[in-house]
Amino acid sequence: MNKSLFIIPFYNEEKRISSDEYLQIIEESEEIDFLLVNDGSVDATLGILKGLSDKLSNCETYDLSQNSGKAEAIRKGMLHAQNQYDYIGYLDADFSTPVSEMIKLLDYAKRNPHLNIVLGSRVKLLGNQVIRSQVRHYFGRIFATVISKFILRVPVYDTQCGAKIIKADVAKTLFEKPFLTRWIFDVEMLLRYKTTYPNFLTTASEYPLDIWIEKGKTSIKLKEFLIFPFQILKIYFHYSKKNS
Repeated sequence: MNKSLFIIPFYNEEKRISSDEYLQIIEESEEIDFLLVNDGSVDATLGILKGLSDKLSNCETYDLSQNSGKAEAIRKGMLHAQNQYDYIGYLDADFSTPVSEMIKLLDYAKRNPHLNIVLGSRVKLLGNQVIRSQVRHYFGRIFATVISKFILRVPVYDTQCGAKIIKADVAKTLFEKPFLTRWIFDVEMLLRYKTTYPNFLTTASEYPLDIWIEKGKTSIKLKEFLIFPFQILKIYFHYSKKNS
């Protein structure tokens, strides 16, 4: 089979989608299939996505009638296309992680077939282009440290980067059930992986991105930032009970 799929969720992205950019990028990535998931948008997003998939043979639009959040949009996308692919990845609609970087993650996964999950990691290094605001950077470091030391208890630098590659059969297990939260589902996904696969440390890996550029404002509202600690505790206690 040796086919791969990239899932991109969209919610009210009419003003941020460049049809020409998407057409060029997807057309140039002919070895990859793309699933564009419309998460109940109420603007013209769905029409734009259908216009793209009508023109591109390696692109499909999957429409969800109601908005359910990024976690559920990606989960339903995973289940929609599960049996057709060897690897499934997901990335953000604004291409903060360029498709070219996703292909690097995919190639790394293929070169290391013992890996079930490859996480893109936004590490600012000399010579790369990882550009994000200081506020989001420092908030991200605090969040990642808490998650790494107290929740996952494994040395993960960046759980929240929106770029990940997963073997399709593993993704079927990890995304089978709905997630407890809308925005920090990546943490819960890794917790599911840790509790299901005892060889977590040798079969999951982070790959530092050469390019990640913050674009525009986050769609996460302030009140959702404020409840993050409670969501983290909710996930922690849920999986602690399952393992006890």
